[in-house]
Amino acid sequence: MIITEIIGNIKDLSKTDLQQYHIEKVYLDNESLAKRIHHVKTDHDNEVHVRLAAKHHLRVGDILYQDAQRIIVVEVLSEDVLIIQPPTIYDMGVIAHALGNRHLPAQFEGDIMLVQYDYLVERLLGEMGYNYKREERYVEEPFRHIGHSHDE
Repeated sequence: MIITEIIGNIKDLSKTDLQQYHIEKVYLDNESLAKRIHHVKTDHDNEVHVRLAAKHHLRVGDILYQDAQRIIVVEVLSEDVLIIQPPTIYDMGVIAHALGNRHLPAQFEGDIMLVQYDYLVERLLGEMGYNYKREERYVEEPFRHIGHSHDE
């Protein structure tokens, strides 16, 4: 099966609408979400080849295929991340500057910063005296380096 466009997102369907479908999932790691070409299998062992237009990428919940009985949806594997919640805006600036010097991509959810786990960053945060947590977490958007693209 070759997919060239995303049909929609499962989040936009009501629970009633979802009940009429058998849902197959394609599991990707966070970094792969940023790519536009994929050769994967669903959790039901069906092959799916995705080739999206330039500057497009997959998101969690994207519907790759839909017919009267089933839909194929993108799901993400958990990611090893550091969760940083600085106590002040000043502290956020200090941390962001230190991580920016390492060209480390970050994501923000409310007042927390998420970065992919890196033992050097963990050590730096400890040396700077900042609290953080390390956990496996589902991150819906890919971590992206600014000015860097994945054209594969």
